Amino acid sequence: MVSELTDSDSTPDSKLGLGVLDSNSEATNDDYVQLQLRIYRLTLCLTAFFVVISAVFVDLRASISLLIGALSGVLYLRLLAKGIGKLGKSANAVSKIQLVVPVLLIVTVSKIPVLQLLPAILGFLLYKPSLIIQFLLESFRQERN
Repeated sequence: MVSELTDSDSTPDSKLGLGVLDSNSEATNDDYVQLQLRIYRLTLCLTAFFVVISAVFVDLRASISLLIGALSGVLYLRLLAKGIGKLGKSANAVSKIQLVVPVLLIVTVSKIPVLQLLPAILGFLLYKPSLIIQFLLESFRQERN
């Protein structure tokens, strides 16, 4: 490490070890993108499952409300993930813009008489079980290795 700091022929990036950091950062970014995609897929699978179940056992209005809520939850999750992805690069804090999504969902559902509030809120929260399932799967994978 001392030889790296005193070597005048090396670049500033190599003095600080930034080349290694950049490759680790890219690998971490790729892992983060893959994690996001797994969470989105799992959320969409859970959404499809619960929308079909609610259409069969409850009614069509509830399943449409659930679907709208779930799509709002995916949008919320996407905005949150983009904000987290910018942390440390171009932002020091996570943006609060994603908080507009649940507010708009509640206002929209309350203004449209065909939609129901409770299924829409439950649909919005469907991203949370996918996060928990993904966390448990990752923990199980790390435990096996």
